[in-house]
Formats: sequence, structure tokens, C-alpha cells
Amino acid sequence: MMRRLLLVLALILSATPAFAVNPDEVLADPALEARARTLSAELRCMVCQNQSIDDSNAELAKDLRLLVRERIKDGDSDEQVLDYIVSRYGEFVLLKPRFSIKTVLLWGAPVLLVLAGGLSLLVFARRRSGKPTGSKLTADEQARLNELLKK
Repeated sequence: MMRRLLLVLALILSATPAFAVNPDEVLADPALEARARTLSAELRCMVCQNQSIDDSNAELAKDLRLLVRERIKDGDSDEQVLDYIVSRYGEFVLLKPRFSIKTVLLWGAPVLLVLAGGLSLLVFARRRSGKPTGSKLTADEQARLNELLKK
């Protein structure tokens, strides 16, 4: 019984998010630290690629977190910090890519796919409605039908 309880407890605790920000990285000013955490959550870890740098334990993520905090301490705005990181690592570093001429296909693809699907369904339905649904009657069937109609 005790083993089961410990196993359940271990599973529950392992599901909690692990934030990788170390105490030595935290800024003294809570407002600046909140900005740094918000920006860190928007940046992709280039090693893990499916985590933000705020969640990643990779060395590169730690370096990026420190760089974000350094830029914030130097007085950069959030946009300036993001622009600086993007200029070094490219748009891929952003977890939510910006809308630009380069990403218009990325943002527009879902809309285009829905429109194309709807258009193809409409065309298919219109073509289908104009066609007869059965085969022609044979001569014997036509004769029997004519006899039944005369009665």
C-alpha cells in the first residue's frame, strides 16, 4: 500500500512544470524579472526546440536567459530585446513567429486550406447533383413499366 502511495506521489510531482531559471539568474527588481520571464517564455531553446528558454536546462538556454536579462538591465525595451535575439539566431528562435512577408504563407496556410477544401466540396457537390443516380432501364424493364402504368 505504501509503495503505491509513493508511486502515485512520484508521478504527480513529476508532472509539475520544472522551471530552469536558477536563483543566480534572477534580477533583483521584480518588475524587470517579470519582463525577463515573459520574454524568456517567448523564445525557443535552440537545443531542445520544443521548449522555451525559460523551461530548458540546456547551457544555450541559460546563456540566452542571461543575455535577455543583461539587455533588460541595459534599458532595452521588450521589442529591442527580441529584435536583438532574432538578429543573432533568426526568426526560428521565436516560439510565435511574427507576421511578415516571410511568414505570410505560414499564417495564411490554414485559411487557404479551409477555403480550398470548401471550394472543392462545393464543386464536387454541384457536379454530383447534375448526374443521374441510376442506370437506364433495359427493354424488358421498360416494357413492364409501361404495362404497369397502363393499368
